[in-house]
Amino acid sequence: MKRRTLTRHGREGLKNIRRNGWMSFASISAVAIMLFVVGVFGFLIINTNSLVDTIENDVEIRAFFEQDVESSQQENLMEDIEQNASVESVIYRDRDEGLDYFLDSLGSEGAVFENLRDENPLNDALIIQATDPQMTEPLAEEIRSQPEVETVEYGETILSELFTVTNYIRVIGGALVIGLIFTSIFLISNTIKLTIISRKDEIQIMKLVGATNSFVRYPFFIEGMLIGIFGAIIPIAGLTAGYYYLHSFMYDQIPFFTLVDPNPMIWQVSAILLFISVIVGAFGSQMSVRKFLRV
Repeated sequence: MKRRTLTRHGREGLKNIRRNGWMSFASISAVAIMLFVVGVFGFLIINTNSLVDTIENDVEIRAFFEQDVESSQQENLMEDIEQNASVESVIYRDRDEGLDYFLDSLGSEGAVFENLRDENPLNDALIIQATDPQMTEPLAEEIRSQPEVETVEYGETILSELFTVTNYIRVIGGALVIGLIFTSIFLISNTIKLTIISRKDEIQIMKLVGATNSFVRYPFFIEGMLIGIFGAIIPIAGLTAGYYYLHSFMYDQIPFFTLVDPNPMIWQVSAILLFISVIVGAFGSQMSVRKFLRV
C-alpha cells in the first residue's frame, strides 16, 4: 500500500473515532477495564509464582554422618554427591559449626544450651540442595541408603504438602490468567463490533458509490487498532505507577516480603497487554466489517 493511501486511511480512522464519540468511548473503556483486570491478575500470579519458587528453593537436605565415620569417607561421599546431576550444591558442616548454627538460630535463648559445647551431641553433616526442588525426595532417599549416613532430614511431610499446594497454585493461576485473557478478547471484540455495526448504513453507502472492499475495510482496521492502543494506555500507565509504588512501599514497610522487581517484568507485561489490545481491536473491527462486504 502506498504511503499516501495509508496516511489517508489513518486520518479516516481517527475521524471515525471522533465522529462516533460515545461508541468509541465505550469501546476504549471496555478495552481499558478488561486489560486492567488482566494486568492485576497477571502481576498477582507472577508474584505468587515468585514466592512459591523462593520457598521451594529454600528446601534443603541435611544428611548426618555416623559418629565413627572417618574424614576421608566423608570427603569421598561428598565428592560422589557433588557429581550427581540432580545436585545444585553441597556444604560440609562439622558438628561444632552445626552447634553454632543451632545456638544462633535460638537467639538470646541459645545461652541456655551453651553447656552443650562440652559434650556436643550433634554429628557432622552435609547440607545438600537439589537443582530441581521436585527432585529433593528421590535424592534424599538415595543419600539415606549410603552406609556412612546415619539420618537424613528434609521435612518429608511438609515438603510433600508444599509441592501439592504450589502445583495447584501454578495450575489454577495459569488457567485463571488464560481464562481472563480469552474473556477479555471476547468482550473487547464484541464491544468493537457493536461500534462498527452501528455504522452499517455508512458502509453500505460507501459500497453503493463504488468503494472497493479494501477502501472500506482499511479505515475500520486502523480504527480498531487505535481503539486498542488508546484503551491500553490508561491501564498500562495505572498498573505501572501502581506497581512501582507498591513495590517501594513493600520494600520499606515489609522488607522480608518483597515483590518481583519491576524491571523488566512490568515492561514485558505492558508489551503483552498492548499486543492483545491492538490485535483484538483490529480483529474485532474486521470481523464486523466483513458482514457488510461481499468479498
